Amino acid sequence: MTEAQFWSQRRVLVTGAKGFAAAHLVKALHAADAEVIGLVRDDPGETYFELEGLTQPTTLVFGDLTDYAFVERVLHEYEVQTVMHLAAQALVTVANSNPLSTFESNIRGTYNLLEAARRSWDEGAGPLEGVVTASSDKAYGQQPDLPYTEDSPLLGLYPYDASKACADILARTYPNTWGLPVAVTRCANLYGPGDLNFSRLIPHALCAVLEGQRPQIRSDGSPRRDYLFIEDAVAGYLKLGERLGDAEVAGQAFNFGTGRPVSVLQVVEQIILAVGRQDIEPEILGEASGEIQDQYLAADQARAVLDWEATTSLADGLAVTAEWYRKYLQGEL
Repeated sequence: MTEAQFWSQRRVLVTGAKGFAAAHLVKALHAADAEVIGLVRDDPGETYFELEGLTQPTTLVFGDLTDYAFVERVLHEYEVQTVMHLAAQALVTVANSNPLSTFESNIRGTYNLLEAARRSWDEGAGPLEGVVTASSDKAYGQQPDLPYTEDSPLLGLYPYDASKACADILARTYPNTWGLPVAVTRCANLYGPGDLNFSRLIPHALCAVLEGQRPQIRSDGSPRRDYLFIEDAVAGYLKLGERLGDAEVAGQAFNFGTGRPVSVLQVVEQIILAVGRQDIEPEILGEASGEIQDQYLAADQARAVLDWEATTSLADGLAVTAEWYRKYLQGEL
């Protein structure tokens, strides 16, 4: 079965549908002729979801994953076949200042969804065929050896990192205990058109440079990270969703990254080149604390099992992203 055939008319629930990564996934699913049900807790206002015209073709349901009865109703009422679980409280600053809401959303929300999915699946008798759950490279925490591999222990010790590690383990509990087809994504730092969270490095730096301002670097610029273009990440989600029934996929976690870490300063320098404003220099604040120095992934397992790899270079991805933000800032979208 081809990718297009697999997703055509498939009823797919995407949680956190108006989030940055989820909106790109919803767009790709519509392009593949899927029937998308988007779960949203709060209406964040204008996002990439609205700007790309995704509201009309998507069936939106509003509610909270921490409400088990609501989650079970959605799965049954819409006869969901595949779940893409991307909903999360993903802001590190919010997690640090208000950890309880982060734990509720990321941990309780995940186990509610998994339990409702188990009952909908009912050992293959129900319509549900599988769940893809989003974890993060942050779940690995501080490691003595890099790059992270799927065999690296989950050592996330900050609130957001720990919440993703807990949800990651819970997700893999369900296939290993009850046979529910679940697989986990652990993505590198995602970037691309449509990320309107300007506290993140790339949206902040791009918009600052486009407006002729000096981008601020909170750290000393030396921490190294793996930056993955959003379309490459979406391709990974789709490949994983298609293979949930395979024994080598269900119950497993997969790293999605480039394996080519770059420093924060190097990213900002690439952004300045992409915008063509070499007259601008970044402002290095050196104020960040509690950050892990280096984080990057090995994606060998995704390459071997899923035939997936990142195909977009940082320079190319930033060029595409810069053009989107230019149009956004000029009101052309």
